[in-house]
Amino acid sequence: MAIKIYKRNTAGRRNMSVVKPEGVTDRAPEKSLLAPHKKKAGRSAGKISVRHQGGGHKRRYRLVDFKQDKLNIPGRVASLEKDPNRSALIALIYYRDGEKRYILATEGMRAGDEVISGEETPIQNGNRLLLKNIPPGTIICNIELKVGKGGQIVRSAGTQATLMALDGPMAQVKLTSGEIRLISKECYATLGQVSNFEHSAETIGKAGRSRWKNRRPGVRGSAMNPVDHPHGGGEGRQPLGMHPKTPWGKPALGKKTRSKKNPSNKYIIRRRVKK
Repeated sequence: MAIKIYKRNTAGRRNMSVVKPEGVTDRAPEKSLLAPHKKKAGRSAGKISVRHQGGGHKRRYRLVDFKQDKLNIPGRVASLEKDPNRSALIALIYYRDGEKRYILATEGMRAGDEVISGEETPIQNGNRLLLKNIPPGTIICNIELKVGKGGQIVRSAGTQATLMALDGPMAQVKLTSGEIRLISKECYATLGQVSNFEHSAETIGKAGRSRWKNRRPGVRGSAMNPVDHPHGGGEGRQPLGMHPKTPWGKPALGKKTRSKKNPSNKYIIRRRVKK
């Protein structure tokens, strides 16, 4: 993993950096695993429903296999690729039966490695197996929450979870946030940490790079007029004088939005650590 820091030739280049992950192959994506990716620019029925979206570079969606349900069939890592739709790297797998699939790449995975999914596969980085067959204390990622649904959590760059213990029909998994959660032992998980852990160390450097990523500018409420935002108005720079609010007057920043009747509350042993 290397981070390229540009020279300070212009204001936009000052402190700009680009993460260059090791092992990424210089090849075009697999055509059979591409799909159209239509942009909606944050609009529903022509009206903005999600602010600060629009523009951005044209993309094709990569069909990533989060289930990895080709059991007991070895696959070879043909290439590691960047995916414009996610922060982690993806790996193109050539299975022995001739099928090709994209999967989430784990840290340390390289072209030529062999991976396999199954109930009882070797304890090796990149392999996928049932939680009940993984030794406690192992680092895991791309974890199922419902049996057979495919990986739902621990999928972004550099994330990882730790299998703490096996307790009856459930497994205790500690997430990066500090939350400890109960997950069925019949769910699958991938061994290792998600690739591209230095993704968060990248410095954007200029506003244009955000526009390339479909992110439009976000204006502070305190910089607006009173008619546009509850924080707006006042002579000079004024403090809020109230609790933080959205443009529509609803509480923000600290307001608890999780329902007390959420069915999954019973599976959370310890809440995440607040920063």
